[in-house]
Parts: sequence; C-alpha cells; structure tokens
Amino acid sequence: MTRVLLKTLSRTTFSSLKLRLHSSLTSELIENMDKKATWDRFYSESSSRTTTFKNFEWFFGFAAVKNLIMPLLQTKSSSEARPLQVLDMGCGTSALGPSIYQHCCVPVRVTCADISPVAVQLMQDHILANAIQPLNSFSQLDFVELDCTLLHKHFGPGSVDLIVDKGTTDALLRSKEGRGKAGLVLKQCLKALRHSASLLQFSDEDPDARLLWLETEARERWAGGVNIGLQEVGEMRGVCYYCYQVTPRLTVQN
Repeated sequence: MTRVLLKTLSRTTFSSLKLRLHSSLTSELIENMDKKATWDRFYSESSSRTTTFKNFEWFFGFAAVKNLIMPLLQTKSSSEARPLQVLDMGCGTSALGPSIYQHCCVPVRVTCADISPVAVQLMQDHILANAIQPLNSFSQLDFVELDCTLLHKHFGPGSVDLIVDKGTTDALLRSKEGRGKAGLVLKQCLKALRHSASLLQFSDEDPDARLLWLETEARERWAGGVNIGLQEVGEMRGVCYYCYQVTPRLTVQN
C-alpha cells in the first residue's frame, strides 16, 4: 500500500501527510483529490490537530521558486495604473500567494483561490491576525472560494498577468476522475491570461510525461497554440521538481 501511495503523491508530501492524517482520510485524498469534500475534510482535520496555524506546503515553499516567479512580474511594465493580476490557483493554506504579495516590488493584486471554503477561511483568519504588509503599498491580497474549472466566473478573458499552479494540476491528474478537469483548467487558464502572460505549473512529474500532456491538451483545447518552457526547480529530499511555463500565443478565444 505504501508503494502505491508513494507513486501517487511525491514522497515528501506523503511523508508529511501520513504523520497528520487518519488512514481513512489519506486513502480518500489519494483517490479523490479532485473533490471539494475531500479538501474540506483535509483542511478541517489538519487544523483541528493544532491550536497554532501553520501553512501547509505541497512540494516546497516560496523560497524554492522565488527566483522563477518574481522576475516575471518585476520585468513587466509598472507604468500602467492597474496592479498586475496574479492568481495562486488551488492555494490551499500555502504561503505562496501571500509571499508574492509581500515581496513583489511592483504593485500586484494577488488572488489566492481554492475550491475549499475551509482553506479560504483559514487563510483569511491567518492574514487578518498577522497583518502582513506588502513591499509595494498599492498591492492587494484576496482570498476567494473558486472551482478552478470555472475560472471564467471570476476572471475575464485576457485579464491575468501570471497564474501559479503548485500541485493543483498534479492533484487532478492523479485522481480517478480528475484528468478531464485538468484539461479544462488548462483551457480556462489560457483564456484568462493576458498577452505574453504565463501559467507556471510546479510539479514532480517527469518532463517526458508532462510535456506530452501539455502539448496534447493545448492542441485540442487552444487553437492559437502555446509555447512551453521547462526549468528544473531542484531536488529536495530525493524528489526532483520542475517548472513548466505555458504561454498562449493567442490570449482570447470564443
């Protein structure tokens, strides 16, 4: 059983999970990571085990990918009146989105979105209690309950400057019924991105598999085509992580 679980989740993530969760929840998480009820239960049970809030990081924290994310924002023109729109998709209780808000020198509006209202409430309460201050006084930070297969209900076509996906697509692809949802999320992301904007997928999936999936899904779901870049994040505790940068050639599609 342990070998099966290790193939499904990264070894570091599973090691963290098995110390915190009942075996029944671990099994549910493995099989149903595309379900809202699963994540509500995960965050409810995780938070009930401690009186002190702690961010839960899938794969790694902000420090590991700061040098991949921040240059994409800092090199964009800051002469426009609007802040850059950043989406942390499937944020959970990660510190990734708040860290972008806290460390970006240009004005950003960071939206942390998750399907679980439990995770969203935990993050809202945490930020309210700790009063995190942005580097740029015009930056904003929002937390939104949102099913990422329905991004169009919150973000219009060509309205987002950067989408960060740390493990969300992985969770969908590794669920029994999530593969179709992963393709739909990719299409929604491509539609929401502005001209020259990118989706960053952080994953432990081998490039041969992920690049093929991205190319196939983009070809079927996005007529304008995409450019796909690959960078290695690095190896942490025996697991190698990658950053897949997906940039649509056309940003608006009917």
